[in-house]
Amino acid sequence: MYRLLIADDEALEREGIEWIVNRMLPNTFEIMHAENGRMAIQKAYEFRPHIILMDIKMPGIQGLEALKEIKAHHPQVKMILVTAYEYFEYAKEALALGVKEYLVKPAKRDHIAALLQRLIDEIDQEKRKREEEIAVRDKFFQLLPLAETEMALVFMSDQVNETEVGQLADIVGVSIDKGCAIVLALPDLGKLPHKEIGNDKKYLFETVKSAAKGFIKQRTGCVVSSMVYWHMAIFLLEEDSSKDAVLREEALGLGTKLIENLHEQHGIDVTVGIGTVGADISGIRRSYFEGVFASTYEQQWGSLCLFEDLAVPRSEDSSDRHADAKFTEHIAERTYVELAIQRIREEREQRTWSVIDNAVTFIQERFREEISLEDVAEHVHLNPHYFSKVFKQQTGETFIDYVTRLRIDKAKVLIGEGQFSLKEVCYLVGYKDPNYFSRVFKKVAKVSPTEYRNQL
Repeated sequence: MYRLLIADDEALEREGIEWIVNRMLPNTFEIMHAENGRMAIQKAYEFRPHIILMDIKMPGIQGLEALKEIKAHHPQVKMILVTAYEYFEYAKEALALGVKEYLVKPAKRDHIAALLQRLIDEIDQEKRKREEEIAVRDKFFQLLPLAETEMALVFMSDQVNETEVGQLADIVGVSIDKGCAIVLALPDLGKLPHKEIGNDKKYLFETVKSAAKGFIKQRTGCVVSSMVYWHMAIFLLEEDSSKDAVLREEALGLGTKLIENLHEQHGIDVTVGIGTVGADISGIRRSYFEGVFASTYEQQWGSLCLFEDLAVPRSEDSSDRHADAKFTEHIAERTYVELAIQRIREEREQRTWSVIDNAVTFIQERFREEISLEDVAEHVHLNPHYFSKVFKQQTGETFIDYVTRLRIDKAKVLIGEGQFSLKEVCYLVGYKDPNYFSRVFKKVAKVSPTEYRNQL
């Protein structure tokens, strides 16, 4: 029920309006009375009415003053001004308060009922809009971590659609003008059963991500990759106008903090490599591979290495030959990372197929019913638009074409068995209109149901 506050200093007026409302709109409102402006303000605080009918002229606090006070604390309330006079100055002030509706005494009951019904419709529409906005926001926050992971993966791989990266950056709310990569190399905890974390990669991933976001806060953009075997990458991103030194200092501080936290809180020693600050997608990706190289350079757990501190080999002495070997290992490491990313993509593809298999099974079990794309998408917990796109990609058919083919194939089988009339076949395969069934059958099978039966 909706809550209606009637504020008028005349009891007969209040009771008259209540009688009209209950008579014209039965079981619609819970009604409260207020005999003056002060009581109206108090009742508004106490009951939070959806609609207020307020008389302009009342002793003490006047109607407009009371409405102003109520509106300040309850901006969503619908207001109706009740008056025996039509003064322009009242109308002008009421409009500023958001009052769009008037009742002039004595008001006809049809007019009162129509006005209240219109406001009810507005309230319902606003409620639906808020619920839709909340649902969209909820889905957005559910998809945000996936978008962040995908963005990190395209930075880590050479095969990148720049438009896709730009869209992902908009979703995540970061700039890709420039960036710096931090790479964590972790020991294979699956081989260390005495560790508290053991081989729980998800817990470790959440631990690192939470620590990174907590340290960076919102001083710069921050995107954390999923765990690629026992590697993780953190990308600090900024606009072109920012200074490289700022990103470099943030990366150094975060890398140091992660080493300390994982060692002190979980007894895990990691090595951290930090790439140089790079511009655009290619520069950020180069920073990532520099970070991978730097993370394996020291060969000592618990160390931090900046790629820019490493000397590029130029001569043939033994130390330079060692550096040459390290760069060779870097190439191998890059191949390893790319293969790991490919494996992640394959696993994701397999999960997609599992979802589609589930959807196909659901459709095959229910294609005789009134089944919609939204029903199937809800069953597999996907957004209908995204499900439609993935279903077409994986099966080669649209949802409608797939269901239609199932129904017509089943219809052919039933016609071939000869136990049912064509009208019965129509109903058995999910169609309610024999004429429509005949048209669809002919479109798919190239012959009408009758012609098909005669050919058998």
